[in-house]
Amino acid sequence: MMHFADSLTFSGRKAVAAWAALPFPAPSGSSLPDVLSAHQQDVPWKLLSSWREQKVSCCFAQSVVLRGICQEKATSCPGQPRSPLHSCESPEEVLQQFFHTQFPGAFSTSHVLQQPCDTQPPFPQFFSPLLTRRGFLLDKAQGFSSAGVESIPVLAALQSSPVLHSLLSGLCRELRAPNVRRWSSSFMAGLEQDDFQEALEELRTLSQCYQTGFGADGSEDEADSD
Repeated sequence: MMHFADSLTFSGRKAVAAWAALPFPAPSGSSLPDVLSAHQQDVPWKLLSSWREQKVSCCFAQSVVLRGICQEKATSCPGQPRSPLHSCESPEEVLQQFFHTQFPGAFSTSHVLQQPCDTQPPFPQFFSPLLTRRGFLLDKAQGFSSAGVESIPVLAALQSSPVLHSLLSGLCRELRAPNVRRWSSSFMAGLEQDDFQEALEELRTLSQCYQTGFGADGSEDEADSD
């Protein structure tokens, strides 16, 4: 995983953020172009970190894997014009076209696998009754319980993006909080104060590698002033 993350980082960046759509929000009978065309304003996957919700406006590099939807036929909704995504010849090409529109100039790789994610026991059964047994969305609840979901389409992504500036600078602020007693056990175990401060400075420097001239939130000034 470390080497894989390294392939997505450059210019002093060392970390990537994990994102996922579980399940991938695909209505029953829809195609991948249908789903992505409905998400032109935002990507249909969420940040897995416990940090506050972030909207992705740009990224530097990403790698995305989609499972369990490529077998759906490419169609368009009645009365709705076909989008450029519907002209693509393969699911991989659909994803690349979508990424080119959402994140112009970013380095993106994509992999599409036919096999969905198996969700039979002991997989936790926390699914909505609006899912079919194959994990596709329905307009209304089905007759059987969510425990009947046997598989789901899934999208997972590793992304190097400005979101990591907020994540890393927020962590740095937490560690610089005046309540040093929280770290007393670490210092008693042999952690030197100078080493601790040096690690904090390296973390702050790393967070600055994810700053951009646009799309950054107001936490930058706050982090830099600490």
